[in-house]
Amino acid sequence: MNGSNSHYREPGWFTRNVFNRLIAGLTKAGVSVWGSRVLSVRGRTSGEWRSNPVNLLTISDRCYLVAPRGQTQWVRNLRVAKSGELAVGKWIQTFGSVELQDDQKADILRAYLKRWKMEVGVFFDGLGAKSTDAELARIAPDHPVFEITFQESPQPTSDRD
Repeated sequence: MNGSNSHYREPGWFTRNVFNRLIAGLTKAGVSVWGSRVLSVRGRTSGEWRSNPVNLLTISDRCYLVAPRGQTQWVRNLRVAKSGELAVGKWIQTFGSVELQDDQKADILRAYLKRWKMEVGVFFDGLGAKSTDAELARIAPDHPVFEITFQESPQPTSDRD
């Protein structure tokens, strides 16, 4: 496992009850907000599907999930499951994942911050897309990053049942 096991920034009431629900609702309705997806991963103890809105980052045909809040439940579940589903509207893609080592994260964190700093910048200790590699390396342990590989083309949910 990479990074600090304890770094986690819990969402506040507004984020949990309004913002995340709004983004998840729009994404489930088929409106991707700046790359948003609904991530579904099987729970590591219950085996039940757990869902959260996430931002899918694509760099040169490679896709990544970054955990701006740190050691979230979806991160812990994905570490165990190593696969999941990403959905926009009725379209779902299954994927496999590999967690990156801290020394592999600087360029990905930089790209993530370039795209979503207004939304998630508060979780990155004031760093941004123009931060140095050394600055990004300092915070890398606090932000898990997974490279994901899609296992199939998007499928409508009705075709998958």
